[in-house]
Formats: sequence, C-alpha cells, structure tokens
Amino acid sequence: MAEVIARIKVDGKHFEILVDVDKALAFKKGENISMGEILGIDKVFSDSKKGEHASNNDLKSAFKTEDINEIAAQIIKKGEVQIPVEYKHKELGERAKQIVAFLTKNAVDPRSGRPYTDERIESAMKEAGVNITNKPIESQLKDIIEKLNPIIPIKVETKRLKITIPAQYAGQSYGIINPYKEKEDWQDNGDLVVFVNMPVGLQMDFYDKLNSVTHGSAVSEEIKEKE
Repeated sequence: MAEVIARIKVDGKHFEILVDVDKALAFKKGENISMGEILGIDKVFSDSKKGEHASNNDLKSAFKTEDINEIAAQIIKKGEVQIPVEYKHKELGERAKQIVAFLTKNAVDPRSGRPYTDERIESAMKEAGVNITNKPIESQLKDIIEKLNPIIPIKVETKRLKITIPAQYAGQSYGIINPYKEKEDWQDNGDLVVFVNMPVGLQMDFYDKLNSVTHGSAVSEEIKEKE
C-alpha cells in the first residue's frame, strides 16, 4: 500500500488523514470503496507528520459529525490527495499507452489509408515532442494530432453531430461537449444546441457521459455537411 496524505482546510483549520493512494483516488472518482480499505489509520490529524490529532470539537464544527468514515469521505472528495512523483509518472505512462492504442486503432495515413503501428506512433510522438498530460484523451487529442502531422500525416475518422440539450442540463453538460464543440446556439427557452465534431472511437464514451448527466434527454442527429 502506497500511503499518502489526504488533506483539507476548513474555517482556517487543517485536517489530514493517511490513505492508500490508489484506493483514495478511485473513491474520489466515484468508485464504491469502503473507508476500511482506504484509511491507513482511523485518525484525523491537524498535522500528521507531527502526529497531532484534530480535536473532536474541531471535527464536529468542520464536518458536522465525529464519524471517522464520513469525515474521511469528505476530506477525500472535497480535499486534496497528495500524489507521489513516481505515481504521477506511472499515470502519465499509462495515459500515453492509451493515446497510442487509440491512434493505432482509429488513425490512418490519409495518403494510403493504412493504419500506423504502435512503434511508429510512439516514435513520432517522441520526435514531435508531444507532451502527454494526465487529462482525458479527448481534451488533448487535437493538439497531439496537430503536432504529429508534420512528422507523420495522420487522419482520425470523425463524425459531426447536432445535439440539443434541455435547459436544465445545459450547464452540467458543457464540460462534456466542450472538447468537441464547433459552435453553439442558445435557444430562447434556455436549451443548448451545439454542433460537435468528434473521433468515432470516442463516440460511445461521449454518449455514456452525456446521457448520465442529461438522463437520456439530449437529442442528437448526425450531420453530413457543415451547417
């Protein structure tokens, strides 16, 4: 278990817990994991390095409870989980592999229509100085392709869609559609009509996220020509 500090500051007071980094980050992302698996020790500290415990009065004031599991959940969800440098490197390596796998499966040389191998894409990424970040693939794919094109001509099959999102879900959906957005049109009733252009290989994941937020109420249609 790689044990790290998760911390939060509430009303000027510091609260820290010791957690398993993998399980804490998974919990932060929404996975159902018990605090018994996450916590290294059932204590809340004001300074974990000095071994100073937070008082019960401070805990109750900040978190409205003295239940260690509920407090820990709040700290992880709302606070910061410290990530070791080696863990960040591991995550970046995994993200790079995901991007290479996506391009191998979904990209081709537009001159021949043939796909590239993992090795060729990896080589081109190094030559182009592509900087991989630990963000979702969709948020960095456009920049990566632009940097690769001078090294290896590369084309990813995309699909253009017109999506209408009901007013009550427009704000929540914006972060999902923004990486692919070409233009948007806010209706008088608050609905959002947006035109997106996305890689076909990311379409199912996109719909899963959008339907989760809009409860399936968004309406989409494929468009063949630019509108």
